[in-house]
Amino acid sequence: MSTTPTALPTDALKGTWTIDASHSEAGFTTRHAGIAKVRGSVAITEGTIVIGDDVASSSVTAVLDPATIDTRDANRDGHLRSADFFDTETYPTWTFTSTSVAVRGGDYVVTGDLTIHGVTKSVDLELEFNGTATDPFGNARAGFSASTEISRKEFGLTWNAALETGGFLVSDNIKVALEISAIRQG
Repeated sequence: MSTTPTALPTDALKGTWTIDASHSEAGFTTRHAGIAKVRGSVAITEGTIVIGDDVASSSVTAVLDPATIDTRDANRDGHLRSADFFDTETYPTWTFTSTSVAVRGGDYVVTGDLTIHGVTKSVDLELEFNGTATDPFGNARAGFSASTEISRKEFGLTWNAALETGGFLVSDNIKVALEISAIRQG
């Protein structure tokens, strides 16, 4: 990230927060045929953020449902759910479990184990704290944005089609962007 992150007020945020699935999203972007970007989303079904006494003692866990993949094209979504890609019948969930939270070069970085398609890889999420608010129902909320880039091949997602003009139909690099709204527990 190019901007200095909003400081995490760990004293004010300290405690357990539940990710609000209805106000959170995991989005992705990939290149199609080397010329256009295709965007989609996958539902975050549950998750917990624990803010410790300091950034380093904080943690994040999340579960995503690949059967909810939505690229605004029913045929493509069905193909992505099939054994060619995510094989959602065999691998019905994706998970993320943090292994560390740190400040690097002025940015917050959440490092963790991401499991997609039965394969677990370590990823770094660049995290931005977006602030807090109290919703109309009296819930304390905190907002976060995070991003990373992954290689789909590293997760065993190798299906592709060669193009007549050279190159491949689906790029290997996938940009992931998360928008999280979390509710304080207790």
